[in-house]
Amino acid sequence: MIRSLFFLLASLSLLAACRSTKKINTAIVRKDSVAVVKPQPDQPAFDSAAFIRETAAKLRANRIEYTTFSAKVNVDYQGTDGKKYDVNANLRMYKDSVIWISVTAVFGIEGLRAYITKDSVKLINKQDKVVTLRSVAYLQEITKLPLTLTTLQDILIGNPVFVDSNIVSFSRNANTVSLLSIGEFFKNLLTLNAESRIDNSKLDDIDSKRSRTCNLNYSDYETKKGPAFATKRRITVSEKTNLDIKLDFKSYEFNETLSFPFSVPKNYKSN
Repeated sequence: MIRSLFFLLASLSLLAACRSTKKINTAIVRKDSVAVVKPQPDQPAFDSAAFIRETAAKLRANRIEYTTFSAKVNVDYQGTDGKKYDVNANLRMYKDSVIWISVTAVFGIEGLRAYITKDSVKLINKQDKVVTLRSVAYLQEITKLPLTLTTLQDILIGNPVFVDSNIVSFSRNANTVSLLSIGEFFKNLLTLNAESRIDNSKLDDIDSKRSRTCNLNYSDYETKKGPAFATKRRITVSEKTNLDIKLDFKSYEFNETLSFPFSVPKNYKSN
């Protein structure tokens, strides 16, 4: 059971590695680094830098603002061992404060509970009666990437945390716009749909010694709870082995009063 949460967190954390080093609203494009779209004789000159700023503004306008968030998520994944798993996760978050996750498998039996704050990671493995208490650096150690609570929350909520300000080129058609940015860890090809919502993000490792590739897909947006929310996500990660995760948000709520229970039974061992 603990494998499911580690796979999920590790994959989401991988996306966090290409988070922006600047706010998206500061995205400025060098004129000589952007794909130039040549106008037709009867069309006005195309301002590529202005187009990037306008696209970034639309993406920013779709950012989900919240205080609390809760969801029931079906997690269907194929692990690095090639085996397929299907678990359910109850997710609760208080913005900038805590991520709480309870993972259950068959018969609704809870196998794992997690409590993540800005400073700490706490895991209860109920199958083996083991508790893990670590600093937040624990996630950084298992993923080999710098992580923060805020970054993980934005990824889970569906906010665009992985757009670097160094946008080097773009392309567009009638229905989508794609932006290519170069970050510290990844090249990120981000595709937006006609409503300027995230459709897909393809990440390729900058480090030539590694061959990490991650693809994140968003689909089935809903607005019945207020903000546009992608209820289906698919994450695929490839390096030496492959990982394929599907997230299906069965239900979700914003800004309700939530509790985050986490208590360790006395007979549990620490590791």
